[in-house]
Amino acid sequence: MAYVRTVDETDLTLLRALARTPEATNLALAESTGLARNTIRARRMRYDAEGTLHPFDRRIDPAFLGYPSQAFIMARVTQRRLAFVSTTLAQIPEVLEVHGLSGKVDLLVHVVARDADDMYRVAGRILAIDGVKRTTTHFVMGEFVEYRVAPLLAAVERTPRRARPAESGGNDTQA
Repeated sequence: MAYVRTVDETDLTLLRALARTPEATNLALAESTGLARNTIRARRMRYDAEGTLHPFDRRIDPAFLGYPSQAFIMARVTQRRLAFVSTTLAQIPEVLEVHGLSGKVDLLVHVVARDADDMYRVAGRILAIDGVKRTTTHFVMGEFVEYRVAPLLAAVERTPRRARPAESGGNDTQA
């Protein structure tokens, strides 16, 4: 996804606050950050429109839903069937996300299952898709660094302003 805008100081302040308390109201965010409520409202609307913030369902642990086993399936596909394969993968409930890769493997498919037997079923379903030539399944044995963005926010904040990509302005209270 190409972004039209990049982060500015107001974004950094608001995103840090949202990372700490994602359910905070605009009023609570205004009080904790010192930003105007209209600015916060406009930025949150902009984040929604731009897809800056991921959906809430990314926060739900699949293990809570009865899917404690995770794996990454590397798939080689027939290139002319890539769109069909991607559409078909999106129809499999156990597929959490799919990334296109460069190199010897075409797709990285993050999947969940109830247990090893269920993982065998899920992997077989993926391999059976017309256009999937070969798969290799890698079980997740442990998670050592959880998905996070807070350290990246801190790194961007430490980057001198002149070294950051150009920021587009805009009047936040007009949104």
